[in-house]
Amino acid sequence: MARPHEDSTEPYDFRAQRLFVEDALAEGALVALDRERAHYVGDVIRLEVGGHIHLFNGRDGEWRARREAGGRREALLRVEARLRRQSPPPDLDYVFAPLKHARLDYMVQKAVEMGAGRLVPVMTRRTQASRVNTERMRANAIEAAEQCGILSLPAVLEPVTLARWLDALEPARRVVFCDEAAPLADPLAPLKAAVAGPLAVLIGPEGGFDDAERRQLAARPGTIVLSLGPRILRADTAAVAALALVEAARQGAAAPLPAEGTR
Repeated sequence: MARPHEDSTEPYDFRAQRLFVEDALAEGALVALDRERAHYVGDVIRLEVGGHIHLFNGRDGEWRARREAGGRREALLRVEARLRRQSPPPDLDYVFAPLKHARLDYMVQKAVEMGAGRLVPVMTRRTQASRVNTERMRANAIEAAEQCGILSLPAVLEPVTLARWLDALEPARRVVFCDEAAPLADPLAPLKAAVAGPLAVLIGPEGGFDDAERRQLAARPGTIVLSLGPRILRADTAAVAALALVEAARQGAAAPLPAEGTR
């Protein structure tokens, strides 16, 4: 959920409808919605003229806007006050072998909810999906951001092969390699020492990585090989589990130590 406002003196309304727009946002600006978004505002959430909605564009923070006019095919919003300043995108890449249709939609939405800053589809030897619709991925990312109070819209990259992605990877980025063949161990322990820097969480295809890919990944300096438990998880389930572990490690690293003499 969204954190409390930074600029407004009013309490943040967590129940408010949020809408992603491409327009620049500033006090007094007018935002004219296209037909699709006008339909959403007028017919889906039924925002009356004079009603308020929250707007964000991934650049200018979150703003409260008032509907001034419009019908089913168009709507005009007046930007009134900034509620939250823009936050930088998380330095967390979610790297995954694409799935098919609805399962990919679900996985993208959950990755955005769990704090991914970039979505990177990679083609492995056992990847079953031959085509990736990045526009559909971006639409799912926007929907997740609207619903979960996220300000920084994740970047959606074009698919690359696993080998090319590894070759282009910056040396400082640690790779969290979720390997179904890894021995069972505490997954949080190796993450706690790495969460302060840039990370890439890598989830393989439904058939898993082949042996050559597994050796290539494990040989990369700084790779963190994790087991996600004793059961074989579906790729979309593994995404949520792995990103939840990263978030838990980051929260644990950020938590203040208890004062001496307290418990």
